[in-house]
Amino acid sequence: MTAHVHISLDVNGERVDTHVPPRLNLADFLREHLQLTGTHVGCEHGVCGACTVRVNGDIVRSCLMLAVQTQNASVVTIEGVSDSGEIADLQAAFRDRNALQCGFCTPGMLMAAQDLLKLEAEPDRERIREHLSGNYCRCTGYQAIIDAIETTARARKVRAP
Repeated sequence: MTAHVHISLDVNGERVDTHVPPRLNLADFLREHLQLTGTHVGCEHGVCGACTVRVNGDIVRSCLMLAVQTQNASVVTIEGVSDSGEIADLQAAFRDRNALQCGFCTPGMLMAAQDLLKLEAEPDRERIREHLSGNYCRCTGYQAIIDAIETTARARKVRAP
């Protein structure tokens, strides 16, 4: 039996102290141990982007990161940004622009989109495509997703003081 390792971290603003197997990836830890199932597991190779979360402010592929690597880190999942209202406008734009169908890629897509909008107030369509290039969607054809992000960026610019 493999020994477990103690980790302490913040997940969506709440402190978590637990023991995990040393080779448990962050995606499985979030889904199976914390029941945060919005983080989806697709390719398990870091290619599809379905498992995108924030660790210490940076987006990462949680299937490629071990849970033990998050010792003393701050992890934010789709549940955290949704519950806080941080991406309410982005979620509404995805809905209004029909930028989701099956929904499997949506959490990772929203995490990547919000990351871009934090980096750049009004990215052009090419920049949006570039930033989302690591997130796969097999349903929408991407145009509606790009439209939703562009719409959100414009609306945020209008609301900005």
